[in-house]
Amino acid sequence: MKKTIDLNSIVRNNIRLLSPYSSARDEFKGEASLYLDANENNFGSPLAEAFNRYPDPLQRELKEAIASLKSVRSEQIFLGNGSDEAIDLLFRIFCRPGADKVITCPPTYGMYDVSARINDVEVIQIPLVKETFQLDTARILNAITPETKLIFFCCPNNPTGNGVSWSAIKSVLESSQGLVVVDEAYIDFASYGSLLSELDNYPNLVILQTFSKAWGLAGLRLGMAFASAGVIEWMNKVKAPYNINQATQALILQALSRSTQVKQWIRNTREEREWLRAQLTAFPWVRTVYPSEANFILMRVENAQALYVFLLSKGIVVRNRQHIPGCEQCLRISIGTPEENQKLIQILTSYNEKNTLY
Repeated sequence: MKKTIDLNSIVRNNIRLLSPYSSARDEFKGEASLYLDANENNFGSPLAEAFNRYPDPLQRELKEAIASLKSVRSEQIFLGNGSDEAIDLLFRIFCRPGADKVITCPPTYGMYDVSARINDVEVIQIPLVKETFQLDTARILNAITPETKLIFFCCPNNPTGNGVSWSAIKSVLESSQGLVVVDEAYIDFASYGSLLSELDNYPNLVILQTFSKAWGLAGLRLGMAFASAGVIEWMNKVKAPYNINQATQALILQALSRSTQVKQWIRNTREEREWLRAQLTAFPWVRTVYPSEANFILMRVENAQALYVFLLSKGIVVRNRQHIPGCEQCLRISIGTPEENQKLIQILTSYNEKNTLY
């Protein structure tokens, strides 16, 4: 049986009463011989491309291409300036400042908490189970109240790299009248598939994905949110009129035709991830190298700060996560090319924690 939800009951009252801004390109769709409606520079652009025109505010052509790639409907897609825009919009649409609550499960992606605090929304933290980094489902279910408007899960999780069980997510989806947001930024590297196929079964499910990781397009800043048409409609009403520029739309469309290269990079990343994990496990000062479904590895060492500074001295930057609760003495290492990974291991063989003072 499909879950039902009264979306209007969880949308903020001021948002329900909002008359969204209507841009020139919202009011006219199609082709014309003269465009004299948007106060653009009709003499052209100093660039070769026709960037003197405003972009499609709803990115229709790009959404159709993504819908085909992801096997969803275009009306189930929101495109944002990175996933961070989608996260912020969900707070602004569904969470009343000073009244509503969200649930996060640290250690996890820090922007969920940052966006909550920016929007004056109380964060209820239900830490992941120690060492296994799995959801504490019973505590999450017990923490859900009528004021719980958003629940965030990162799968695969950042910074731990592990997946989250579908049964746990499903139980939360079925118990909550708020939105359950599953961040799949690293899903392309995982051994399991996306939850996109569940969108029609759960109108309170929102899935985040990105072009920044597997697609290698972090510099273009394009994030995707997939949800019911009702949720997407609200997001489009509240977003900035032209939130995705024309250059990004055009370049992403070009990239979508080159998916064969992306698939090869994903295969290479998975192979290098397992090779690197095996190499790291052999060092005596490594306590744990955690299994990963992402394009990075989290490892717990004897002295994370000393190792971090040592690597910096050799020109290698990794992410120091030791100050995050649950990640004490942990470093996060992105998967590099074979040459980069071999250089890392070679340098690590010269590291002696006992003789290194920091």
